[in-house]
Amino acid sequence: MLNFLPAKLIGFLSFSLYIFNTIFWLLPILVFSLFKALIPLRFSKQFFSYLLDMMASNWVATNSVIQKVFTKTTIVITGLEELKIKDWYLVLANHQSWVDIVVLQRALHGHIPFLKFFLKRELIYVPLLGLAWWALDFPFLKRYSQAFLKKNPHLRGKDLATTRKACAKFKHKPVSVMNFIEGTRFTENKHDKQGSPFKYLLKPKSGGISFVLDAMGEHLTKIVDVTIYYPDGIPNFSDFVCGEVERVHIEVHVLDIRSALGHIDFSDRNDKIAFQKWLTQFWHEKDARLEKISQQYND
Repeated sequence: MLNFLPAKLIGFLSFSLYIFNTIFWLLPILVFSLFKALIPLRFSKQFFSYLLDMMASNWVATNSVIQKVFTKTTIVITGLEELKIKDWYLVLANHQSWVDIVVLQRALHGHIPFLKFFLKRELIYVPLLGLAWWALDFPFLKRYSQAFLKKNPHLRGKDLATTRKACAKFKHKPVSVMNFIEGTRFTENKHDKQGSPFKYLLKPKSGGISFVLDAMGEHLTKIVDVTIYYPDGIPNFSDFVCGEVERVHIEVHVLDIRSALGHIDFSDRNDKIAFQKWLTQFWHEKDARLEKISQQYND
């Protein structure tokens, strides 16, 4: 372990290795993504999808090794025994820092399928990364505003149909779809501006998660409810890279989607209201959990 080195040196070495590791895995991902695109056979596409996911998982595993070598961050996590690598998950977590993503990847790696995010369709044009995200089967969303649909009613429902088609590949391939339902990182300023009824959380947004469930409801079976708490204060990414984050507390709870939600028709107004009520209660329970964890560290 090299966590005795000065923080700035740790930050420089860690960040340099993160960049090297990213380039190391990005290059073969791009190469094999071309094979995936050029060979039209269904079997080959499935084979390359699994191969590319394995490469992405190795990228995460190597990042975790870098963290363990250079930092003394201790991640206390409970609930992993409920997870299975061959299941279909919707992962929901509170969001406080960019560190959340790195911590989630490290904590959940090897316990659930590789984490994937729904991305705006425009991001597919990002040089190199757009192709990599496509190769890794990240679903791309193209959502239309209500104002746009009023002018173009013939396109109503097309965004959902396109997303369902993009997610069809997950029918035979376990997947973990990640969603931060607050929509942005928690800050005291945002909390006060919202007038949030929660102590540790911003108001949950039902639009994104309802869209995911509507598009992938037949494939997703479990909700992974992840609660992240930083006992020494919310860090920024620089703090984490420099080894200045000592402790992270994570609690994992698994819910069966059918038992928790039943069948929801998101085109039905009453079902949408019932779902919003469920989500609000779900968020109140997470807020209470964060209060309990906070007392555990501060008493």
